[in-house]
Amino acid sequence: MPPLGSTLRVHRPLPGILAFYDGRMDGVRAYSDEPNWLDDGAYSLGVCTYAIVSGGEALVYDTSISLPHARIVRKTLEDAGARNIRVVLSHWHVDHVAGNEVFADCEIIANGLTAQAMHSNRDRLENDNPPIKPLIMPNSTFETELSLKVGDMDVELRHVDIHSHDGTMLILPQRKLMLAGDALEEPITYVAEPKRLEHHLRDLERMATWDIEKILPNHGAENMIVAGGYGAELITATRNYVTKLLRLPHEPELAEQDLRTFAAEDFAAGAISYYAAYESVHARNVSVVLSRQDD
Repeated sequence: MPPLGSTLRVHRPLPGILAFYDGRMDGVRAYSDEPNWLDDGAYSLGVCTYAIVSGGEALVYDTSISLPHARIVRKTLEDAGARNIRVVLSHWHVDHVAGNEVFADCEIIANGLTAQAMHSNRDRLENDNPPIKPLIMPNSTFETELSLKVGDMDVELRHVDIHSHDGTMLILPQRKLMLAGDALEEPITYVAEPKRLEHHLRDLERMATWDIEKILPNHGAENMIVAGGYGAELITATRNYVTKLLRLPHEPELAEQDLRTFAAEDFAAGAISYYAAYESVHARNVSVVLSRQDD
């Protein structure tokens, strides 16, 4: 089994944007042969974290899936001349905060809901497999929106309730570029909060009104990220998928469809690309959406 971080690939999909991608390697596990969140979630599906670099400053968007990964991110930024490094957390989930300790001396920004969720789930995160211990908390919070400057780049942080109630999108308005965390995952969203699907759909509809032309998700196809990201059709495809999930209780025959069939129109249109590992994600999504009716 290769050392943690040794399969990490560093890309420059756009000027001033670094993408740190790992996983989606058939037959390769990063942490353990035993079931664990790192291998069986983030690594198997492919995971990417990002950094914006300009004028000796860097802004890291999520701290990756392990301390070795985070150390590579930090060294890459420092080697690129970044003297002031800040962090933005897209949401509280384990594969987005696992490397926080490497940036403990930096400003770590999150919306208030993310800070609350990390405090509420601290024991769970610190005793997970692998554990995130110590879990380093955000030391700077905002509500709803926050504007920043990274060198000569304008950055906007916007809260969304998609995938997780505490999502933070990072937008470069001058470039019409959005770093989307897990709010937009390709090919399909992972349903983490099934009881909030209606909220997620409303915020997807709100997001569709934003002036965005390119999207870089944390989970997606490496070739698409390297090429500069997805188009706004990824928002539409995600809306279509969530809308169809919400039809399941009244159209139980939809639960029998595999992923290719369930999202056939968006696959055919080229908005999303098929990846076999997401069949199990889709099956789980269907199960949790149907089970919420029994709660």
